Amino acid sequence: MLLAALYCLLWSFRTSAGHFPRACASSKSLTEKECCPPWDVILSTAPLGPQFPFTGVDDRESWPSIFYNRTCQCFGNFMGFNCGSCKFGFRGPRCTERRLLVRRNIFDLSVPEKNKFLAYLTLAKHTTSPDYVIPTGTYGQMNHGTTPLFNDVSVYDLFVWMHYYVSRDTLLGDSEVWRDIDFAHEAPGFLPWHRLFLLLWEQEIQKLTGDENFTIPYWDWRDAENCDVCTDEYMGGRNPANPNLLSPASFFSSWQIVCSRLEEYNSRQALCNGTSEGPLLRNPGNHDKARTPRLPSSADVEFCLSLTQYESGSMDKAANFSFRNTLEGFADPLTGIADASQSSMHNALHIYMNGTMSQVPGSANDPIFLLHHAFVDSIFEQWLRKYHPLQDVYPEANAPIGHNRESYMVPFIPLYRNGDFFISSKDLGYDYSYLQDSEPDIFQDYIKPYLEQAQRIWPWLIGAAVVGSVLTAVLGGLTSLLRRRKRNQLPEEKQPLLMEKEDYHNLMYQSHL
Repeated sequence: MLLAALYCLLWSFRTSAGHFPRACASSKSLTEKECCPPWDVILSTAPLGPQFPFTGVDDRESWPSIFYNRTCQCFGNFMGFNCGSCKFGFRGPRCTERRLLVRRNIFDLSVPEKNKFLAYLTLAKHTTSPDYVIPTGTYGQMNHGTTPLFNDVSVYDLFVWMHYYVSRDTLLGDSEVWRDIDFAHEAPGFLPWHRLFLLLWEQEIQKLTGDENFTIPYWDWRDAENCDVCTDEYMGGRNPANPNLLSPASFFSSWQIVCSRLEEYNSRQALCNGTSEGPLLRNPGNHDKARTPRLPSSADVEFCLSLTQYESGSMDKAANFSFRNTLEGFADPLTGIADASQSSMHNALHIYMNGTMSQVPGSANDPIFLLHHAFVDSIFEQWLRKYHPLQDVYPEANAPIGHNRESYMVPFIPLYRNGDFFISSKDLGYDYSYLQDSEPDIFQDYIKPYLEQAQRIWPWLIGAAVVGSVLTAVLGGLTSLLRRRKRNQLPEEKQPLLMEKEDYHNLMYQSHL
């Protein structure tokens, strides 16, 4: 605790969490690979899956070792790149007070609460991040740190940039790219990564506004027939003059998006630099209905929750009967079988919006992204509460690059591992209002999962019991036979002095008489 407090005094920077801290964006920090020394970064050595066949071509490999091999190590309940914040779920000057915040349905917010949320979004969009900058070039383009290339960015666009950076293609040089790579999607880390993303976004808004009780609202899209939140009262209605744009009466009609031109960046072998790229686009419902016939139903969600395996097989978008892959939307929510021709569940909402949100790298530009992923996270939370998995259920090795349990999540500094967020939201200081409303079912939540596991292995248990009984009977019979034969063969003077248990009791009984 004292060391962490000392760290806070030594550092004069406000704390935050996201990508590159301003304090670490100097040539000295980059060339010496130190971001708040002197603690060494220990990387996971677990083997990776076969999806990425290269080594040493992408700055995100073995994150963050290309840029830094030393970062801050915080003690007690402190966290942050300078150890000046409390861990999720704690507050107070010494970070010893537990707290539990509640994320609520956006339609349950009062008018003042809803308007405050929209105002916070606008403030974040137009406020330069005081703590973080974004790199506009690769480490190689920075001459291995001697020529830093960084830009300022708004608080909101910082998170848009992070979502772009984690999912962008690998630049191989000469306009060549490798597309089959994503450090936050299509693999086990999808749910933990977005859980951390939302927590850090909440934390930034709390610090920006001074509202330490702020939480992201969620949009419960189960059984929705249209985009309920796509009105000027909430996230923006349709522009009557151009259905691809937002209504002029919307809070967001004047927003400019960033990091949406992936093909342009690829052709120039460049990174998104955070400059404006045009208005926010959205045309909900006018999407490819062959790929996404409908929005997810309550039955789809229940089927996802019935899948007992978090991950399976290749642990990518071809995985069958995987809770993660089905919830992400690469597997049929009626069968759990991977289907490359369909986009369902989480993916369905992105496709349905038919605009900026429909392309993965720039999708976080649309503020509906936050409401959508908050609800996806609540389904993840239901699964965790239903099965109570140990952390080793999350794959330790052989997942696609960046997705192993001990891998650090790109592009966060300070560092967080995938497995750190494979825990209940209550342990991270937040809950969902609709999960609080339901009374705990002891049988459903605690006993049933163990009965289901026992049911799957009961044939083996019965078989083992039968074999064990037979072996015990055979060995017991042989032992008894050998003992009688040996006693019968002994001469009288060599008969044992110790009597059988029955004879001993008979003698004792006669003595008492």
